[in-house]
Amino acid sequence: MQVHLRIPPVDGVVLWHQHPWGQMVCPRMGNIRVSAAGTMWIVPTFRAVWIPPSVDHEVVMLGRVEFHVAYVEPRSAPLPLKACRVMAVTTLMQDLLESLALQNEPPTLRRQLQSRLLLEEMREAEGLPLGLPLPADRRLANLCDALIDDPGSILTLSGWARRIGASERTLARLFTDELGTSFGAWRRQLRLVRAIDLLGRGMSITAVSVELGYANATAFTWMFKRALGFPPSRLSNKPSNIRTAIPL
Repeated sequence: MQVHLRIPPVDGVVLWHQHPWGQMVCPRMGNIRVSAAGTMWIVPTFRAVWIPPSVDHEVVMLGRVEFHVAYVEPRSAPLPLKACRVMAVTTLMQDLLESLALQNEPPTLRRQLQSRLLLEEMREAEGLPLGLPLPADRRLANLCDALIDDPGSILTLSGWARRIGASERTLARLFTDELGTSFGAWRRQLRLVRAIDLLGRGMSITAVSVELGYANATAFTWMFKRALGFPPSRLSNKPSNIRTAIPL
């Protein structure tokens, strides 16, 4: 296993690519957006995304970002080799990433033990519901693209059906068949994903709640905490005290 600290350009983009090894990407400041296999994930500070070997993916920096990346050989992979996953990152995982990223010497027993422990922590990490499935059907894609542009819209599915030019029944069926969810659940997930992005960019909780169409900050905070288990105030963007990194 190799671990590096990356400090990419603000709003930088790593275009679609794949590699023969797996990787875990863990922002230590800011948020990233990862797209792969018809799904988009927003990964906030001190959460991580697992990207298996040979999976096409794109990584977008949402503002200023610093992240650790751990490269894992397929035979050592502690997580599925076919599916991406966002996970919680424990304090121990953070400490192991920091330590391994600072070790540039040849492998030592200490480094080997740290790597083995990090793999075990990855295996046991709690999965987080931060994925947003994206459709292939043109009609549903038009609706989802419009909602991504305006996640605070209060239009009902009936209203979107008139705008898109498809029946409400057809759109409801497409949400179920293609995305495995309902219109309301998909929109809530979109708002959660967008909230993580906006909070990471420094927007206040009140402003985010207005942007996303919630009646007040209390309603937004309730939704956020119910989905992720912690309040939105935890996602403040704190500056790093480490200034050296291996460039992209």
